[in-house]
Amino acid sequence: MNRLLLAAYPEPYRSRQGKELLACLSEAYPGRSWPPPREVVAVVRAGVRARARAVVDDTGRPWWLDGIHLAALVLAALALVPYLQDVWHWALHTDPGRHAIAFDFSGWYPWAEGPGTRTRLLPYGLLPLVCLIALLRGRPWIALPAAAAMIYAGATFDSGTFFGDEGKAGLGYYGLGAPITARDLVLSGTLCAACAVLAACRPGPLRRHSYRWLVPVVLAMVVAGSLHIISISPAFQRGLFALEVAALIAAWVATAATGDYRWLIPVAAFAFIRTQTIVVQPNGFMRSLPDLVVLLLLIAPLPALAIAAQRRQSRALLG
Repeated sequence: MNRLLLAAYPEPYRSRQGKELLACLSEAYPGRSWPPPREVVAVVRAGVRARARAVVDDTGRPWWLDGIHLAALVLAALALVPYLQDVWHWALHTDPGRHAIAFDFSGWYPWAEGPGTRTRLLPYGLLPLVCLIALLRGRPWIALPAAAAMIYAGATFDSGTFFGDEGKAGLGYYGLGAPITARDLVLSGTLCAACAVLAACRPGPLRRHSYRWLVPVVLAMVVAGSLHIISISPAFQRGLFALEVAALIAAWVATAATGDYRWLIPVAAFAFIRTQTIVVQPNGFMRSLPDLVVLLLLIAPLPALAIAAQRRQSRALLG
């Protein structure tokens, strides 16, 4: 199990010092397959710092372009979250029946027709999924039309059934704020703008991430599809709340370790999308936490990251 901790480190570090790190953990905690939680946090934090330094040391692209790329990835994942169950059922040709995600009637698949159902060709969730995969592989010219199709589908949700309309008009993903559905065009519009910048302004090849980064997405689809967990369930909300907070902490750790501002861009994009949904849909806020607490969780990371980067740069100049 200790080998799982090595995934936090970049590949060059694993090749050079991976065996040494495993030996140290085995010697420090003999007979244990997993170190204590405090040690796990320390190892993961060191791995995040090592990855952040490796990213900054790669000068093949400007920092702001990398930041926009990260922001596009975050927004594509955010748009995909409500439709994990839907895409999984579609991929396996499964009739979700009464477990259909946010649909007033079951089916909506050509192979799941029944009394009172209407069919659609594709699930809307395929669009952010295609966008996410293309961005992971550094191909924004593929992600751009998918993001544009998201805007079109959201703008015409009440006049067509190609992707269906109930999933786009119904319940969406809450996380750290109010629900985001496909008809909320701020998310898809911001994602499309980011993809357009990446496609038009890239002075060199974008960073390509391994397909291994899709493993958590597939696991999330399996869990959501097999257990019929939708985005409004308490378990789903608690898990995503913890994931979003962990991502914000990771961005702070990376910024504090390198003094680089690129991680401020995806955090700012995330905060912008989240805040506007709370402002536009105050009655849709899921009151598991007070409004002020959620707004502070969204806004506070922005100055925190900027201050951390400035302090790191000041220490580097003094050193």
